[in-house]
Amino acid sequence: MLAVALAGLIVLLAPIPASAQSCALCYTQAASSGARMIQALKSGILVLIAPPTLMSVGVIFVCYRKRNQTMKNADASDRDWTKDDSENSRDSDW
Repeated sequence: MLAVALAGLIVLLAPIPASAQSCALCYTQAASSGARMIQALKSGILVLIAPPTLMSVGVIFVCYRKRNQTMKNADASDRDWTKDDSENSRDSDW
């Protein structure tokens, strides 16, 4: 598990050239645009980043809540097993 985490960390930290930086059309359009276009580009970036970020936070929150709920159910089921064992012993004595 540690080796997989270490390999993932190395991949994330390794400098990989971004292919989008070599797009001449995108670069020239952004460079020649005015302030209004630059503001629209920034807004577009936020619109594209916000939903996945919020969904990720939502999934993490739901998983955390379910983890606690599952742990509470596990404690309750342990109590049920001990109660069932005592009832079964009474039935076998009968």
